[in-house]
Amino acid sequence: MNGEQPSLAKGAPGAAPPELLQPLRAFFPRDAELLAKLGLHTVADLLFYFPKRYEDFTQLRRVEELQEGRDAVVCGVIREADHRRTRRGKHVSTVVVEADGGLVRCVWFHQPFRRTQLVRGRRVAIQGKPRRKGVTWEFVHPRVVMLDETTSPTQKHLLPIYGLTAGLEASTLRNRIRWVVERYAREVPEMLPESFRQEKRLLGVQEAVHRMHLPASREEAREARRRFAYQELWMLQLAMGLKRAQRQEQARAPVLPVDARIDARIRRRFAFELTEDQRKAVEEIAADMARPVPMARLLQGDVGSGKTVVAQYAMLLAVAHGYKAALMAPTEVLARQHARTLFRSLRGSRVRTGLLVGSLTPAQRQRVRDELARGEIDLLIGTQALVHEKICWDRLGLVVIDEQHRFGVMQRAHLRHGEQEPHYLVMTATPIPRTVALALYGDLDVSVLRERPPGRQPVKTYWVRPDQEGKWWAFVRRKLHEGRQAMVVASRVEGDPEREVAGVEELAKRLGRGVLSGFRLGMLHGRLPPAEKDRIMVDFASGRIDVLVATSVIEVGIDVPNAVVMTIEGAEHFGLAQLHQMRGRVGRGAFPGFVGLFAQPSTEEAIQRLETFVATEDGFEIAEADFRLRGAGELLGTRQHGATPLRVADLRKDAELLQEAREDALVILKEDPHLASPKWQAVRERIVRRYGELLELAEVG
Repeated sequence: MNGEQPSLAKGAPGAAPPELLQPLRAFFPRDAELLAKLGLHTVADLLFYFPKRYEDFTQLRRVEELQEGRDAVVCGVIREADHRRTRRGKHVSTVVVEADGGLVRCVWFHQPFRRTQLVRGRRVAIQGKPRRKGVTWEFVHPRVVMLDETTSPTQKHLLPIYGLTAGLEASTLRNRIRWVVERYAREVPEMLPESFRQEKRLLGVQEAVHRMHLPASREEAREARRRFAYQELWMLQLAMGLKRAQRQEQARAPVLPVDARIDARIRRRFAFELTEDQRKAVEEIAADMARPVPMARLLQGDVGSGKTVVAQYAMLLAVAHGYKAALMAPTEVLARQHARTLFRSLRGSRVRTGLLVGSLTPAQRQRVRDELARGEIDLLIGTQALVHEKICWDRLGLVVIDEQHRFGVMQRAHLRHGEQEPHYLVMTATPIPRTVALALYGDLDVSVLRERPPGRQPVKTYWVRPDQEGKWWAFVRRKLHEGRQAMVVASRVEGDPEREVAGVEELAKRLGRGVLSGFRLGMLHGRLPPAEKDRIMVDFASGRIDVLVATSVIEVGIDVPNAVVMTIEGAEHFGLAQLHQMRGRVGRGAFPGFVGLFAQPSTEEAIQRLETFVATEDGFEIAEADFRLRGAGELLGTRQHGATPLRVADLRKDAELLQEAREDALVILKEDPHLASPKWQAVRERIVRRYGELLELAEVG
């Protein structure tokens, strides 16, 4: 729980006193470099470096006190350690721990990293539910904590567990933090008005910092965490409100209204009727673009729900008014796929399109830039090259951003021209759980596509057990003989013997010599040169490749209606959202799709993930399940979002706290939209420092 740091600017409201700005090198010269690797440079940094969790040593038991199936902790020394593979190649780690009052046996399956962690003579704490195994107590897959000489096995307390870096012992970091907390926690300045803290029943910041690191009980730790989790969620909601107010009052965008003539002209480009969800999204976007305030809308929809059609409507609306539109994708594969789709859809129209991606030669890129500068391109598709290249963006009316929810200050500066900003439409094919949307996208308006366009075929998903693999491959061959195409997904480019995972190259060779011999196989992964990737994609789309063996690079950018079967090897190594994205690559044409999962999960969470995936095709249900299983950190990885702005709050646990914080923030913003009153001055200063760059908040209201 890396906590939020106090305001450190000298002279700022609620600013930290000089004592908290002292460098850690002055106190811990031997550890300063290691602490710096964790981003810890000052006393304040260490005070707000909160534990990730606590090991509950209050349940510490002697061996004779253990009870079947009842959670317990035992501490002791590893006397025997055995790490081996079974005849079937599965890894098993078994250790015998001499604990207070006897011996216990511990077993882990499919965790080869335990070999270097669990060695004879190592002091450990084991937590889990014991069971009788003959005359011995046994723990299966228990949690394990490495102990040091300063942690007595007779202590019954909460042990804080912090994030570490190589070379820094857990005991060393705990001792350093304890020393700083005992001396400097009382110096932390309070940001929240006392009346507000009393109304919300929040601990004072000094007491909360002390309890986060040195709680006497679970209740003390919970109260301290509630203070910082609430503060974090509340401040983020205030930040979202400030962002909205700033955009509505300061930014100006071109006014691009739609009329019956423009609407009819755009809809003629579609060879189908829009779904009800698509029509509603188009109406919301058109209303936004008719206003002089930059649109900031998130278009989220399930795989195959037709987001690109909605985005195309918005881009053509901008072009109809004589403005340019840009579509930016996260990868060249997806950018080229968008380009092919739009080129095909706009064939015969007067709309001029262009493509700008990294693999173009310097001369090709310059030609695109020159054509854009001369006004010969209306709609430009590309990757990050759109903001990194020196481009003349005269009369840019709309930017569509695919799968990049946060668009940085410098990136927007590249797209700005004169006093006007373009409108922004962000698309995601990963449905966002309601709690996450409230917490992290409150500054965006949201349009949702749930319906599938007519003609999209269902996709059946199967968990293929080891004894069923022969039947599955026979089914794949049958579909190939019928003239259909298939995909096989590997979780890695190279194999990993420790994790018993095959790489894509090894898998392609094995299939080509075995169950898929006689068919034309192609291989695709992220390390191939862009031109080679594009050639393989074209060959697969044109039917010159029967089976595409690939990594997860195929989760976006593949639109081959004839591809109906997908096999995912090592499916347990993928997240739910990623599995769902990959499944969306089949069943895109007139034929139903089929997905087979080859998986041998070793954890309960992995089993739940696979069972959920097999049970539903609904991306919104899958997103909620993924959120429950793995939290927002996984859903908002660097590919989607960058670093999550939440360090203490957990959106799975804190949904009610988020709602409370949101309601409180809305009340405050209604009375004081810019937090300009002296009461909230320190809060606003902290918000700008904490979230200013992420949300492009101005320093003053």
